[in-house]
Amino acid sequence: MPDSDTALTIGQVAERTGLSVHTLRFYEREGILTHPVRRDGGGRRLYTEHDVDWLTVCVILRASGMPLPAIRRYTELVTAGAGNEAERLTLMRQHRERVTNQIAQLTRSLDLINYKVGVYEDILGA
Repeated sequence: MPDSDTALTIGQVAERTGLSVHTLRFYEREGILTHPVRRDGGGRRLYTEHDVDWLTVCVILRASGMPLPAIRRYTELVTAGAGNEAERLTLMRQHRERVTNQIAQLTRSLDLINYKVGVYEDILGA
């Protein structure tokens, strides 16, 4: 359960997570948060440290290329609690495979770039 003593504004959460206010609202609509966002008397969103921690995980997963539907599914599984760890593991293993393939492709690209840099350094150094 979220820490009810902590109340962070959407601006504070945007600053801490690197997400825009627009993205935070979008993530809320898309079911990316594990708990409903509370509101104050004026209807302004109030976030918790738990929300910031969860959003940080989501930012990292998204930066690694995990599609939003997969993050939403992961959120659903985590929110549901114990008993679905096998599905969480499958989801993470599938994503790990995608990330591993991306790293291999980037490594091949970097090897070519390094080769080309060496060629041009040799030409200009001669």
